[in-house]
Amino acid sequence: MLSAAASAREILVNLHDVMAARSNAQAKLNQVVEIIGEALNSEVCSIYLLREGVLELFATRGLSADAVHVTKLAMGEGLVGTIAENGEVLNLDEAASHPDFAYKPETGEDRFHSFAGVPIIRRERSVGVLAVQHAEPRRYADIEIEALQTVAMVLSELIANAGLIDPAAPRNRPQQPTASIRLTGQKLVEGMAAGAAVFHQPRIHIEHTVAEDTEAERHRVYAAFDKMREQIDRMTREAEFGVGGEHEEVLETYKMFAYDEGWSRRINEAIDSGLTAEAAIERVQQRTRQRMRQIDDPLLADRMHDLEDLSNRLLRIVSGQMGTAAQLGLRQDTILIARNLGPAELLEYDRRRLKGVILEEGSLTAHVTIVARAMGIPVLGRVRDVRRQIAEGDMLLLDVGEGSVVVRPSSPMEEAFEAKLALRQKRRAAYARLRDVAPETKDGHRVMVMVNAGLRDDVGALDVTGADGIGLFRTEFQFLVSATLPQRERQQRLYREVLDVAGDRPVIFRTVDIGGDKALPYLAQHDGDEENPAMGWRALRLALERNGLMKAQARALLDAAAGRTLNVMFPMVSEAWEFAEARALFEQQRAWLTSRNRRMPIEIRYGAMLEVPSLAYQLDLLLPQVDFLSIGTNDLTQFLFAADRANPKLAERYDWLSASILRFISSVLEPARAAGVPVAVCGEMGGRPLEALALIGVGIDRLSITPAAVGPIKAMVRSLDYQAVRTQMQRLLADPPRDMRGALGAWAQAQGVELG
Repeated sequence: MLSAAASAREILVNLHDVMAARSNAQAKLNQVVEIIGEALNSEVCSIYLLREGVLELFATRGLSADAVHVTKLAMGEGLVGTIAENGEVLNLDEAASHPDFAYKPETGEDRFHSFAGVPIIRRERSVGVLAVQHAEPRRYADIEIEALQTVAMVLSELIANAGLIDPAAPRNRPQQPTASIRLTGQKLVEGMAAGAAVFHQPRIHIEHTVAEDTEAERHRVYAAFDKMREQIDRMTREAEFGVGGEHEEVLETYKMFAYDEGWSRRINEAIDSGLTAEAAIERVQQRTRQRMRQIDDPLLADRMHDLEDLSNRLLRIVSGQMGTAAQLGLRQDTILIARNLGPAELLEYDRRRLKGVILEEGSLTAHVTIVARAMGIPVLGRVRDVRRQIAEGDMLLLDVGEGSVVVRPSSPMEEAFEAKLALRQKRRAAYARLRDVAPETKDGHRVMVMVNAGLRDDVGALDVTGADGIGLFRTEFQFLVSATLPQRERQQRLYREVLDVAGDRPVIFRTVDIGGDKALPYLAQHDGDEENPAMGWRALRLALERNGLMKAQARALLDAAAGRTLNVMFPMVSEAWEFAEARALFEQQRAWLTSRNRRMPIEIRYGAMLEVPSLAYQLDLLLPQVDFLSIGTNDLTQFLFAADRANPKLAERYDWLSASILRFISSVLEPARAAGVPVAVCGEMGGRPLEALALIGVGIDRLSITPAAVGPIKAMVRSLDYQAVRTQMQRLLADPPRDMRGALGAWAQAQGVELG
């Protein structure tokens, strides 16, 4: 059997002559089905085109000629309608067994069992279907499907040039382009913004798909690769965050894909099949999109998004259409619209004009989310059909806190948004005035309010918010955004810079929490894919087994904290012996460095993250060993409720204000207080005023939260009576109401507590 490239090339050579002929469109399509059927030795080959919202049989070899222009299927109807609606391939050895099969008697297809069909895509929407059938039940080989998909690309050009593309508006497009609509999505980076819709990438329209000279096309691709890599190298050098920063390391990972030989090889294979350089890039990009739809692993999906971003960049270079919205320049306040966005592309934008980003895809762990958070740009992700629902220049009101964007708002909507934004700005100004004010309750109880950080730029939040210190510095961020394992010197430089900026304020460094759902491409996994990565080979478990990783980090931290106090905390401690082993490893490194006359920290304070419930039953063994404890409410919640926090169906099901969680935290506080061990809470729970009030009520007086939450939490604390909330929480936990949130909220309102 011929290779996929050879099969496609044989068909394309003949199609080239058909496309160049002066015959009418119907005659050309009649020839096309004969050419494809002959080349693939297929008894049936049919082309369906989308006309006036339905798929019409336009040409066939093997089915009844009387069915042409008679057989019609709605989008989603039958196998053909399903392919067009989903934009995906069907390959069946017994067509009638598929639940979407619809029998059309006029076609005479009774005797054909096997069926394969691929969508004909034009400008990112299905405009038809190319299908083949056989009497004998069999699945079509991968190389036959590949050939069909390549031919479908060329068919899209033929039918477009023949004027057969349905001019009707894409489905799901608002019938009235002036009507206001509200779209919802996933909250990636909090914030509010108003601005005009600007598409990150005007779509490159490929006009010529069949190559005249494959070697010439190959050289065009080689030249485009060289130019693209040069651009990425320059961006990596010139990123405004400075040399050695984590954002530069994000770009290094991105750069790794730009030099991927497998990607360039697949494009070359597509050129071998007879496609132009542009069509070959687009063909490989289509495969990438199909794979992305099948990927459940968010980290792997993020890597595929980076590859999609690079494909778009390469396509613009090879086509000579280089004008992205960033390169053309933003002329007004802008909300950027994209399927996805690479970190390098985001850095190209004018930050004075870029007010927000809306993505059709995106995730909390994507590189672009990390960069956007550092830039202070609100991002809403997972907005379905965003590029169909929004037109260039539409006015948008983005409210990530609400998880929504209003498109083409009415005047009352704009007024309401502006009022909310003004109130938000007024509150931010009021919170800013609390920067130098201590978070102390009305009856004089002091609460320590610290911030969580993970990037070097995050540390600046200490001065902006007036926080007491950094209660959680996530050291794994440096590992997650780096293309290679960060060397000890690079780690040491980051830790020293963080301590320098913090000055006298404490910084608690959490050792790397990697593995599981935070997989590193350069660190081999233990036993392949894990079914439950959050409860898998990660954090301290990984570090103790790969102790070379932890030794290097220990030396980097000890060197960086020379002459100062070092606070170090171990994540996901499940049993007391794990903490003891990790502490012993650090002490061994301290002894080793001391023996070489290296200057050491004046004091080392060791702490543990209490996220795994089992540790609460070993407090008698743990507390004599630790200097402090930190309760990680994000992981603790999912472990207590056996609920994956990444599952959208479970994200809102279990409330932090539940008796289970609050009683658990209270049970940890009593023995810790008796042992003189301070306990803090790290995580989103402590950054919400009502939840923070409950935590203070059960006895927590140390919180580590996002910088944006410091002002609201300070305001809440200063409006609170400590003894009153302690008494109230004791009552509520002794006899928990069904609606703990409602009961506590009503009490706080009656007490005049500031909840924002």
